[in-house]
Amino acid sequence: MKIIDRYIYRQFFSTFTVLLLGLPVIFIITDLTDQLDKYLNRGLSAGQVALSYVYFLPQLIFWGFPIASLIATVFTIGNMTRYQEITAAKAGGVSFYRLAAPLVLCAVVLSIVGVGIGDLVPVANQKRAVTIGERQRSISVLRNNIVFRTESGRTLAANRVSSLTSEMERVVVETAPAENGMRHQVAAGSALFYPDRGWVLSSGYFRWIVPGEVPRVMDFGAMEIRELQDRPEEILTVSKDAEEMTYRELERFVRTVERSGGNSNEYRVDLAQKLSLPLAIFVIVLFGAPLATSSQRGGAAFGIGVSLIITLIYLMMFRVGKAVGASGAVDPMVAAWAPNVIFLVGGIILFWRVKT
Repeated sequence: MKIIDRYIYRQFFSTFTVLLLGLPVIFIITDLTDQLDKYLNRGLSAGQVALSYVYFLPQLIFWGFPIASLIATVFTIGNMTRYQEITAAKAGGVSFYRLAAPLVLCAVVLSIVGVGIGDLVPVANQKRAVTIGERQRSISVLRNNIVFRTESGRTLAANRVSSLTSEMERVVVETAPAENGMRHQVAAGSALFYPDRGWVLSSGYFRWIVPGEVPRVMDFGAMEIRELQDRPEEILTVSKDAEEMTYRELERFVRTVERSGGNSNEYRVDLAQKLSLPLAIFVIVLFGAPLATSSQRGGAAFGIGVSLIITLIYLMMFRVGKAVGASGAVDPMVAAWAPNVIFLVGGIILFWRVKT
């Protein structure tokens, strides 16, 4: 490794680490100020509140990655430009592309780490929700597009669940694949819960699925599943939001919703963004490196301001993309990846215009 590479790594990671440690503190102070009355009304102890923020850390770190990456990139390149280090390197035959290579490598590594943290976030979010009482308070009498892991290990999906009438509509119950890959799937137009019998499904079919074979299907008018004893209130209480599902859980949920005839657009956007958001770290570094060469005159404050504005616009585009994709106006995959494509094209243009 060359001296210039070590120097760039040191500059980048020193700034990145300080920001990654400092940003969660700012987020926690802001959130605690906003939520303190709610915590006091729920009677939460100081220990419970503190533990909830420990569980909140993976989410805060995940949010902080793109901000810290961009600011660290702007500071690293900006300082090298300001102190004529890039000019000296160019005079020595080192191009700007070669100088930016360590930053691009850092971005690739951080994107991969971001994917891993992104899969840890749902688990931590679930524990935080339970700790501060939000999981118990999320009980409702009616919900749409629900996925639920039953006590017997089956996956249950329904377009509509009501605890008032003890009914479900457009139900799919699926077992986990056996060692030979075989699984069972039950789909029904409706289901009714009886306290002494469990769920009774009506107007559906039972399907045996074996890899490499044609699925066998049997229609039924009514079917009682003894193992499915979860009450409607339990299903409504512990059903997960997209933010509380890992990539694999959400992927399976999307397939189940689609098989049950439901609208999966919103969840397909969420699924795609579980990859597109971490990879935004790579794109935003690629965008910020050449941009920093033209912002050296404004000083540190200007660099931070530009970085925050760019990050805000970037993240806002993800929010807009989610809404547009969920509505069906744009394909969910396009909506989830459009911000990355736009900024990647912008980054490539900026790189092309930099004097090497």
